[in-house]
Amino acid sequence: MVIWEHRNLTIAAERLHLSQPAVSHALRRLRDVFDDPLFVRTATSMEPTDAAIRLHGPIEHALTIIQSALMMFSNFEPKTADRTFRISMSDMSQLYVLPTVMEVLAREAPKVRLDVRQMPIEQLAMALRKGDVDIAIGYLVELGEECIYENLLDDEFICLLRNGHPFQENELSVQDLLALRYVDVSSNITGHGLTADAAFGKAGIAREIALKVPNFTIAPKIVANTDLALILPRAIAMQLNRDQRYRLLSLPIELPSISVGLYCHSRFLSDAGITWLRGLIISLFASGSHTGVHIK
Repeated sequence: MVIWEHRNLTIAAERLHLSQPAVSHALRRLRDVFDDPLFVRTATSMEPTDAAIRLHGPIEHALTIIQSALMMFSNFEPKTADRTFRISMSDMSQLYVLPTVMEVLAREAPKVRLDVRQMPIEQLAMALRKGDVDIAIGYLVELGEECIYENLLDDEFICLLRNGHPFQENELSVQDLLALRYVDVSSNITGHGLTADAAFGKAGIAREIALKVPNFTIAPKIVANTDLALILPRAIAMQLNRDQRYRLLSLPIELPSISVGLYCHSRFLSDAGITWLRGLIISLFASGSHTGVHIK
C-alpha cells in the first residue's frame, strides 16, 4: 500500500522505516505470489499494473477494517499520553488557534506534542487519508466525502487600516475601495484569497495591489506602518487589534461567509487520540475561550 501511495521505493522504505533493499525484496515476494510485476518502473515513478489496480480496493478495505478494529481497543489517557499529532493549518489559523490550544495541552496533556505544517489544499485530502496529517483546520475547499467536517466558526471579511490612515470615514464606499492600495496574501494553504478575489471581481472592483506576499504573517505589520489596506477575516483582525492599532471597516460589497472548519478522515474516526483532540478544539471554539468571546 505504501508503494501504491508514493510510487517510489525509496520514499516507501522511509515511510516503513526499512531499507530500500528490504522493500524491494518484499515486492519480489509479492510478485512471485501473484505471478505479476504489480509495479513497473517508468521514467518518473513506479506505476501499478492492471493486477495491482484490481487488488488495491479489496486490500485497502481489509486494512481499514483491521485498523479500525485495533483503534477501537486502544485507549488514550491525556494525562499520560506520549504522542505527536500532525495538524495542517495556515499561519492565520495558527495565530488564532495555537496559543490557547497549547496552554490547555500543557495543563491536560503535558506529554502531547503538535507538529504543525502548512499543506497546499490540493494535497490535503490525500494527506488526511494516508495519515500524514491527523487534523486540518481552516477555511478550506471541499475535501471530499471521506473527510469529516466540523464547523468551528462563521466569519466575515473586513478591511483593515492603520489608525492614522488618511481615510477617516466610518464607512467604506465602492469608490473608497477603488482608491485604496492593498497588501494581497496569495496562498494555496487556505481559500481566503481566492474567495475575496472572486467577490471583488464579481463586484467589478479591480484592486490596486501594492504588495503581494505568500503568507499572512507579515501583512498586518505592513499595514501598521503604511497607508496600505488588508482584506482579512474579522476574527483575525480582532485578535490583531487588541492594542487598538487598527481600524476595522465593514465592506460595502457582498462577500460569502467564511466557514472555518476542522477536518479529519473517516478512516481514523476510531482513533481515540484524534477523537480527543478534535473534541478539545471544538469545545474551545464553542466556548470562545480561545479568544475571550463567544463566537458561535
